[in-house]
Amino acid sequence: MSDISRFPVPGIKDLPADLRERIEAVQEKTGFVPNVFLVLAHRPDELRAFMQYHDVLMEQDSGLSKAEREMIVVATSAANDCQYCVVAHGAILRIRAKNPLIADQVAINYRKADLSSRERAMLDFALKVATDSSSVGDDDIARVRAEGFSMEDVWDIGAIASFFALSNRMANLTSMRPNDEFFGMAR
Repeated sequence: MSDISRFPVPGIKDLPADLRERIEAVQEKTGFVPNVFLVLAHRPDELRAFMQYHDVLMEQDSGLSKAEREMIVVATSAANDCQYCVVAHGAILRIRAKNPLIADQVAINYRKADLSSRERAMLDFALKVATDSSSVGDDDIARVRAEGFSMEDVWDIGAIASFFALSNRMANLTSMRPNDEFFGMAR
C-alpha cells in the first residue's frame, strides 16, 4: 500500500504517453499532480474513460456555472463520506465561486450554507440522485425546473451527482488521500 492508495500506484514515467503528457500538463499548471490521477492510473484504460467523462460533465458549455457544478460535487461527496472529493473539489469550488467559505459550508451542511434558492434546489435534487435515486420523480424535477433549470440542466445535475457517486466510491475503495496542496487553496 502506498501513502495515497491501498492499490499499487504506477510512476508517471511508467504511464502510457497520452496519460503521462496529460498528467504532466496538469502538474505544470497547478504545481502538483492530483493524487486521483496517480491512483486511477493503476488501470490506464479506466483512467482515460474517467478523465473523458469528467471533462465532458465539468468543462462543457452548460446552463450550470462551473461553480454550481463544483457545489454538486462537494455536497454529494460529503453525503458519500468521500474525503478526497470534498477536499479537492472544495478547493476548486472556492476558486470558481471566489468565496473562501462556501466549500466548507456546503460540505458540512448545504442546507445552512449561504446559497440562493436556485442553488439549494439544485443541491436538494443532486443529493436525492446521489443517495436515493430510485425515488426521484417528476415532482423533484418540477422543483428544480421552477428555479429556472432546463431539462438539459436537470440531466447535467443528475449526471454530475451520478458520476461523482462512482468517483466517491473508488476514492473510498482505494483509500485515496487528498493532496496537501488542496487544503490551503483559495482560503
